[in-house]
Amino acid sequence: MTNSTANEPEPSDSLKTFGLVHKAFRKRAGLTQEEFAPLVRYQPGTVASIEQGRRLPPRVYVERAEEVLDAFGVLRAAAKYATRQPGLASWFRRWADLEEQAISLYTFENRLVPGLLQTEEYSRTLFNERLPVLTDEQIEAQLIARAERQRLLAELPNTVFSFIVEEHVIQRGTGGPEVTRALIDHVLTVTELRNVEIQLMPASRRIHAGLNGPLQLLETSDNEWFGYCEGQESGQFVAIPKTISVLHMRYAKLRSQALTPDESRSLLERMRGAL
Repeated sequence: MTNSTANEPEPSDSLKTFGLVHKAFRKRAGLTQEEFAPLVRYQPGTVASIEQGRRLPPRVYVERAEEVLDAFGVLRAAAKYATRQPGLASWFRRWADLEEQAISLYTFENRLVPGLLQTEEYSRTLFNERLPVLTDEQIEAQLIARAERQRLLAELPNTVFSFIVEEHVIQRGTGGPEVTRALIDHVLTVTELRNVEIQLMPASRRIHAGLNGPLQLLETSDNEWFGYCEGQESGQFVAIPKTISVLHMRYAKLRSQALTPDESRSLLERMRGAL
């Protein structure tokens, strides 16, 4: 598991405050970060990142820390005011916070490679071409936020990740041959993780259940399901059970219409070889 904090954003005042309060209660309990981490079922690097004010504490982490440290509700109260540095769109942050609590995460994408699977070069190409034009500082903030999210694949080994991506998204060759080659190599490496399943929707499939656009579904540790559908400059957070049921129905159909994980890996390898 990776515990690197090199790609994390600069701490915000509210996150630093939460981190200092958390550290004080941990030391009061006589625990090192290494001793405390397994008690809340997180990695020591995650504990260090939170105490340094570099990471927004997930809700489930706060609740576990409250119980372990007997913090009198102080951590829970402080967490309400902890906010993340800019880098994620405000309308996406609620979803991003839930991602850190997910035990299942399903993603269908027909426009771009999903953020959790992107390489830095691929992401940089997208941000460089965004309109209105982003400054260098804004691009770096976006890259940092994306790298922070991508740590979920390594830090949540018990979370099931399912990705269905249109074949043409990779065939487009965003960024050129070198960027695409590195992207495919990265995706192939991710497929080796036991908790990650990646399927390609073949270009030969003329119609499928995802023509209404990209969708995401996640299940929290409390077995609650939420959905997320992203548009041009906004995102729709879905919590209505009836709508969640429809999204589940569509995703299940997409899984049956896409190539199997083994077939998808073979196609990726052929695409890699053709570059």
